[in-house]
Amino acid sequence: MTDQVSDKARARMMAEGLCDAFASGGAARFDTDILLPAEVLLDLYGEDIRARAYVTSDPEHGEMMLRPDFTVPVAKAHMAGDERPASYTYFGEVFRKQDDHPERSNEYFQVGYEVFGEANLAEADADVFGQFSDLLAGYDLRAATGDIGILVDAVRGLNTTERRRGALLRHIWRPRRFRALLTRFSDAGNDLRAANLARVQANLADEAAPFIGVRTQTEIDARVQALAEDAAEPPISAAEVDLIDDILSLKETVPNVLSALRDIAVDMPSIAQAVTRLDRRSAAMEKRGVDVENLMFEASYGRTSMEYYDGFVFGFYAEARPDLPPVATGGRYDALTAVLGQGTGVPAVGGVIRPDLMLALKGDAQ
Repeated sequence: MTDQVSDKARARMMAEGLCDAFASGGAARFDTDILLPAEVLLDLYGEDIRARAYVTSDPEHGEMMLRPDFTVPVAKAHMAGDERPASYTYFGEVFRKQDDHPERSNEYFQVGYEVFGEANLAEADADVFGQFSDLLAGYDLRAATGDIGILVDAVRGLNTTERRRGALLRHIWRPRRFRALLTRFSDAGNDLRAANLARVQANLADEAAPFIGVRTQTEIDARVQALAEDAAEPPISAAEVDLIDDILSLKETVPNVLSALRDIAVDMPSIAQAVTRLDRRSAAMEKRGVDVENLMFEASYGRTSMEYYDGFVFGFYAEARPDLPPVATGGRYDALTAVLGQGTGVPAVGGVIRPDLMLALKGDAQ
């Protein structure tokens, strides 16, 4: 018990030191309750956190949850204010179930830094990444970066129906479901779409089949009509599917990825602005002192983390300790502020650090 208390005390001390470092750069300190109203938060967090949150019921306040992280609460608080540019730092305990990794802690300290309202997105991204990189220097960590916005723009530019684009966009953060949908909407899914429609129509035509479930007849009819309309639509072309695959396969240094994306943008102009954003971010990072020439970029990175990230994403990993989760993660989440601001959003980017993992790595080095 003494060792456990000591470990927690050391993690708290390191968390305070990291928070002080962000505050010394001008970030305002932020705090929030450990027990938070669940209704809004469960809608905003991704499926990963929803499945791992500790949720309970309170007779007076309704459904509540133990704080799974700080980003949504701090963004909610900022959007409830005057929405002027601001930065915040915080630390405290967060709580997440670890059903898939029982060896990992379900309660740990998290330190964060969030920036809202900065007009120069490239410089804000570079500043956040640079500050995290500086604080983690000396821990022998591998930095990974990506940009969810590139895939989002690629999907939005597909020559297909709005319904299909919407389905793909909803599942960008679920790679297997995204792949299944892309296949279904392509040439390879022609037979599958027709078979699904035929099966549903046959079930409806079977008068002996019981009527079960909660959907109304109107909802069922609308679903059948949607299936029929989708089956009649031309498939997403093989060329466009190949371009999506080319994007998702990119895993190289930033300069090499930029070169490849410029080539892809010739055939998929919808990603041109995203490529320009990456180019500007790369220049801002280089100016900030980041070794961009050797910085890795993975186009698929971030697709299994928080669903509120919609642009630049990053993480720091201890390759010598593959048993550990990422020491730090972060990214851009402009769309989240628009949801919290009821349609009016501001640019937002930030990240979090696990001080307990830094201590574990420091112990390994001693």
